[in-house]
Amino acid sequence: MEENKKNLLKDTALWFLMFTGFALTIYLAIVYYEANFNQYALPSACAISDFMDCDAVARTTESQFFGVPLAYWGMFLYAFMMMLMCVDRLKKFPGLKFLEVFKNKYHYIASLGVISFTISMILLCVSLFGIKKLCIMCAATYIVNLIIGIVAVIGIEGDFITAIKQSWIDFVDALKPIPYRVAFIVVMALAVGFLGWTYTSAVFSPALKNQRGYGEFLKSKTNKYAITGNVLGSDAEDAVVLHVYSDYMCPMCSVFNMMVHKLAGDFTNLRIEHHSLPLDTDCNRYMTQEFHVGSCTMARYAEAAHMQGKFWEVNSLFFEKKPATESDVIRVLEESGFDLDMDKLKQDAHSKIVKDIINADIDRAVNNGQIGTPTMQMGDEFEMGIPKGGYPAFKKWIIERGGKAKHSFF
Repeated sequence: MEENKKNLLKDTALWFLMFTGFALTIYLAIVYYEANFNQYALPSACAISDFMDCDAVARTTESQFFGVPLAYWGMFLYAFMMMLMCVDRLKKFPGLKFLEVFKNKYHYIASLGVISFTISMILLCVSLFGIKKLCIMCAATYIVNLIIGIVAVIGIEGDFITAIKQSWIDFVDALKPIPYRVAFIVVMALAVGFLGWTYTSAVFSPALKNQRGYGEFLKSKTNKYAITGNVLGSDAEDAVVLHVYSDYMCPMCSVFNMMVHKLAGDFTNLRIEHHSLPLDTDCNRYMTQEFHVGSCTMARYAEAAHMQGKFWEVNSLFFEKKPATESDVIRVLEESGFDLDMDKLKQDAHSKIVKDIINADIDRAVNNGQIGTPTMQMGDEFEMGIPKGGYPAFKKWIIERGGKAKHSFF
């Protein structure tokens, strides 16, 4: 009688914990969907601060495993645990006789609890030291996993070590009958096929797809595709022209710049022409408050470098170094080794000609409704931002507008 009472209390506690964990992972799955697939979604309740931000964590590649969101893995874990809680009853139903292989449910649940908690601690380290953000709802599931393991192991002689050993013994015994062995192989083959599809297609993970699209550009601090001079791409009269508008303080503009340099080498009839769109009150009269301070200074010196035939190398240098003040700009240019006439450069940077060029670029962009960076234009068509999907999508966008790729993979 006493043993039954203890088991009842144990089962009640486990059911409560499993339902709690399942509810948390459902919420996390909703957060994941809203953060990745709903561009109009409002911040979730657990987006508390810059550090405690479930939404930001959900948008990273670390929020998935083999293309499947971690929240879905958690839902499967708790659902499987709940199935184990009912296994003694379920195996009595016709067609579910195979569940007889689960002989020691508490051992399995305790093992899953400690294994999932161990994995959770690895994820916590990734979150704290890699992403540098914390998902508090995820942390709550980590605690639930630990408590499930502790509750399940109560009454098991030898604690977790015995639980894990017994679970392994039961698993090996379950595969001894040939029908069960074949069924296991089939299930594993289907699972591997499914995970292969989710990982390669990244259908559930936009972050993974985007990483493949422009991951090499995000990781690189220098532009390995950098072109020198004033002409980027084809100088033929019949070349299609990609106009780019950027701001040297814009984080994604640096990635965008590397992409357009690579595009120049991947197309036979494409020329890229740069236009300044500094979001800085120093030269942009449409800005009502300070934003990218220093971008106007860099824009002026880049245009001055254009007069000496060295625009694109200076352009890439500014994206790499981001010198915020005029003294910093002059210093990095003097250290660059670009063989610039610095006296002329300083004079040209403050000339009316350069100021008029920058003002004209800003006016053109604003008149076409483009007030952010990076922005691109082909013909009369303006697009803001890097095409969703990164470089492959960017290349496809150019091809659809007359670009002839050297080695098209579409």
